[in-house]
Amino acid sequence: MDTTVWLIVWLILGLAALTVGAEILVRGASQLAVRIGISPLVVGLTVVAFGTSAPEFVVSLGAALKGEADVAIGNVVGSNICNVLLILGVSAIIVALPVSTQLLRFDLPIMILVSAIVWAMCYDKSLSRIEGAGLALGIVIYTVWNVMASRWKTKREAAALEAQAIADGETVEEVVHSGWWGVILNSILVGVGLVFLATGADWFIDSAVTLALSLGVSQLVIGLTLVAVGTSLPEIFTSIIAAIRGQQDIAVGNVVGSNIFNILCVLGVSSVASTTGIAVSGDALTRDFPVMFAVALLCIPVFVTGHRISRGEGLLFLMGYIGYTSYLIYTAPAVAG
Repeated sequence: MDTTVWLIVWLILGLAALTVGAEILVRGASQLAVRIGISPLVVGLTVVAFGTSAPEFVVSLGAALKGEADVAIGNVVGSNICNVLLILGVSAIIVALPVSTQLLRFDLPIMILVSAIVWAMCYDKSLSRIEGAGLALGIVIYTVWNVMASRWKTKREAAALEAQAIADGETVEEVVHSGWWGVILNSILVGVGLVFLATGADWFIDSAVTLALSLGVSQLVIGLTLVAVGTSLPEIFTSIIAAIRGQQDIAVGNVVGSNIFNILCVLGVSSVASTTGIAVSGDALTRDFPVMFAVALLCIPVFVTGHRISRGEGLLFLMGYIGYTSYLIYTAPAVAG
């Protein structure tokens, strides 16, 4: 009984750390966007998305180095499905999420494209080191392009406003930012938020898995549910807090950016780190990769209609995730003994 109580306490502490970390991360990221002259969407697509995907990176890289190919692949594919259906679903149920034009024209097509590319690469039931290097190079190009394009856009908009003010005979005042101090301070906030998220996720997963085992739940079911969702807890809490705080660009960008990062960086680096590449199971090819790609495609009609994700669409996303997870558990092979 005492052990159970302590597990519940750690479970609650994990959730508290996740909430605090997400709050700090969203505040720091939104201010960082202003300081360095890029949009909150791009911060969500890069800094926030990459940071909250750290658990997936650690899990898949460790699994690849140990030769546990199913874990390395399943973690990324499962997390991408979870990101869209569960995270966007729950976030949109709380508050409808607007979708920016940039995300529709550039980042969503990129997410769909890389989902198709990695599925095609794995068609021979292997993701080679060369293919992984190509994926890893892709995340560098994607990140640099996104940041530079956003900075160019911000400068053009500022120049246009200044020209308009001069044309109207108004006095143009120099906008004074807090310079590098502001950038450093908000970068520290982002870092602290990520530490809280990682710690909270670790406490939550460990206590939840131990508690489930003590209640007689099989390791397979735990892996398909608690661990799969557990590595996505930073994204879940960050997107929900961002949505509540009115930073919907960060909420949506976090999910799309995380999916792109998971495929290009997590799978790319993991396959390069493995001496023989990563083997891909038949189940992943015929079941999980198609679901991941279908979910990515599903974002097109949902995002395009009204340029937002409505509460009803969020509910459909959530029901889809419940259905997918239920199917995995129902079709899972029985564990002997």
